[in-house]
Amino acid sequence: MTLTVTMTGAAGQLGTLLRPRLRALGWRIRLVDLRHPDPYPEDNETVVAGSVTDPAVMARAVEGADLIVHLGGIHREMDWDTVMTTNVTGTRVVLDAARDANVTRILLASSSHAVGYWPTAAAQTGRPLSPRPDTYYGLSKVAVEGLGSLYADRFGMKVVSARIGTCKPVPDTVRCLSTWLSPDDLVRLVVATASDVGAPGHHTVWAISRNTRRWADLDSGRTIGYEPVDDAELWAEHVGPQDDRHLERVGGPWATPEHELGRDVFQSIRSNLGPYSASVGPM
Repeated sequence: MTLTVTMTGAAGQLGTLLRPRLRALGWRIRLVDLRHPDPYPEDNETVVAGSVTDPAVMARAVEGADLIVHLGGIHREMDWDTVMTTNVTGTRVVLDAARDANVTRILLASSSHAVGYWPTAAAQTGRPLSPRPDTYYGLSKVAVEGLGSLYADRFGMKVVSARIGTCKPVPDTVRCLSTWLSPDDLVRLVVATASDVGAPGHHTVWAISRNTRRWADLDSGRTIGYEPVDDAELWAEHVGPQDDRHLERVGGPWATPEHELGRDVFQSIRSNLGPYSASVGPM
């Protein structure tokens, strides 16, 4: 079945990983971002340039869509106003546009940092973890989940709040062996969101792969038909010995005093790198 999907944050890391995989499904993709996505859009892709906080942009982007994958926003700790405006207000604008256009399938990028102060052992129990954010960023994702719940209940939508672990082509740290979400499993999560399983309703789902060392329970994903396949353990021997501190809490190093509230630690890294700073992004 050919679907039309609106994807915000299309020029970011997750959007870049998703695009070729959604094209392989034969889906039509609307790419929403402030930056022009790279590589250049192909025949079944269109670009809508603008911010997720702009109602006019989002109304144009979601018209006639079957599914919204909302990845747009701030993906690291920053000052309060920036994080809250982009992540919380932006999500409300996206959901308002979905409601007005009668789009009833929506995937929201939440984060494990919404529950970052929980011990990792608590995630294995199968019980949904209540919010324990580790940063302003994590708090913004708590609000994103709350908005997803509100709009699902009030407007009969199927909204999936995906508590994303670490999504990258291959795992490259000890912690990532537990938290990895493979790009192919991310596509499986998108396909599950588009399905009728669990509709309508709000679902908070651990967005991770079937990792041998996972600390998160996979039952939440089964409520929407999400069955991950990949396992980070295949790359374990390539990770090698590393510092394994910060494995006791879901938020890892973000749930420590060293990770200051409202401080963009990655901007500090970029500043120290001088002319090479453009190569460093959110981690």
